[in-house]
Parts: sequence; structure tokens; C-alpha cells
Amino acid sequence: MSKAYKAFRLTCAFLLLLLEALSGPGLQAAEALPLYQVDVVGQFPHDPNAFTQGLAFHEGRLYEGTGRNGQSSLRLMDLESGEILKRHNLDKRYFGEGITVLGEAIYQLTWREHAGFVYDRDSFTLQKTFFLPGEGWGITDDDEQLIVSDGTAYLRFLDPDTRHEIRRVEVRDEQGPVDRLNELEYIDGEVWANVWYENYLVRIDPLTGRVNSRVDLSGLQPQSGSADAVLNGIAWDETTQRLFVTGKLWPVLYEIKLRD
Repeated sequence: MSKAYKAFRLTCAFLLLLLEALSGPGLQAAEALPLYQVDVVGQFPHDPNAFTQGLAFHEGRLYEGTGRNGQSSLRLMDLESGEILKRHNLDKRYFGEGITVLGEAIYQLTWREHAGFVYDRDSFTLQKTFFLPGEGWGITDDDEQLIVSDGTAYLRFLDPDTRHEIRRVEVRDEQGPVDRLNELEYIDGEVWANVWYENYLVRIDPLTGRVNSRVDLSGLQPQSGSADAVLNGIAWDETTQRLFVTGKLWPVLYEIKLRD
């Protein structure tokens, strides 16, 4: 056997090993994530003029943050009637975004103004204004940290007292990074997120950033003449274990339950 033939055989063996490695699990077609369907178990009136940016339940009370310059607000809502029980209007230079309730405080983001607000939960009195690097989209909390989205594939974890970033994770599904993460809600150890202009929610492991499943809400969107009337609003009532969703300019707030 000539040296040239031996070299040829070694080269072929190497190429075969390389092809086997490249065809392994890492580069094979990604396995699709579980997709949950939902049942609507309740419907409630919702202000069709509310450009919903944030939704939160806390101790039986429903709070909402709305957007658009000149229309942005923080609201306390009556679930059954949709009536606005309390309202704080933002200055027209601010475009309101997500909200969350942590302890005695309500936190609200703004979109591109690099400002966040801290209110007294009961009176809606503005207590602090803080600097927010980057854009503000959604916000939730895990009872210890604020969790913020900014339109990218990253979730940022902030100290609620200083509002300084503690850490961040990149959110990834089976295809790669997931950007346009919008309204957030912390539910049983997971971060649930709207993806802007998508009719599903993603459920995220806050430690790793991995998306473990999606929730299909494509059948809920009401008919609307506005391209802005997209899904955006998740609220979890931990006390009663009830889940609510709505959208920007939607006339309905839905109570939903995941199917097994």
C-alpha cells in the first residue's frame, strides 16, 4: 500500500468523522417547543381606548399601565365592570410602558425617555424617578428583583432599591435568541412574556433564559381596524391562581386556563 493511498484513506476517514459530528444533535433540526392551547373561562370589559402596556394583579386588585404620549397613565381597575377606580396621568412627554407591584410600591417604565417611576401603591403618589438605561418595555418581579425587558432578547434583573442592574440573561428558544420581548409576568418561578406582534406567549426560565414552551393565544384577538391592537398584557392573581390577558385597544380582558 503506497504512502499516497494511506494518506488518501486517512483523509477519507477524517472527513467521515467530521460529517458524523456535523450531523449530530447540535446541527440537526431543532425540536419544536411544546405549544399550549387555552380555554377562555371568563370575559370582562376593558377600556377599548387603553393602549395597554402593563397589567398586574396584587392582593385582589387589578392595575394597568397605558402608553402613547399624552395618553399614558397608571390605573386601578375594577375587574368586573372595567371601571377606572383611580388614575394617575403621566406628563405628555412620557410614553408609558410596563408596570409591576412589589411590596408597597408600583414601578412603571417609560419607552425611550430613560425614566422609570416609583409610586405609593395605595395613593399613586409619585415617590421617586429613576434613570433607566436603554428602552423600557416590560417589567415584572420575583418578590426580590425587578425583571425588565427592553425590546432585545435580554432580560435585565434590577435591585428594587437602587434600580441598578444585578445580572442579565439572553432569552433563547430552539431557533436562537428571542427579541421583541414585551409585557412580562412572573408566574410560579417562570417569566411569561408577550412577543411584540406575535399571538403567543413564551415561558422563560429566569436562571438560564431558555424558553421552555409557548402559549397559543391566536384565537383571542378581537376584530379591530388598528394595526396597533396587538396582544399585550398578562396578569397573574397568585391568591386565586387566575390568569388574565388582554391587548392594546382591546375591549375585552380574558381569563384563561391552560389545557393539559
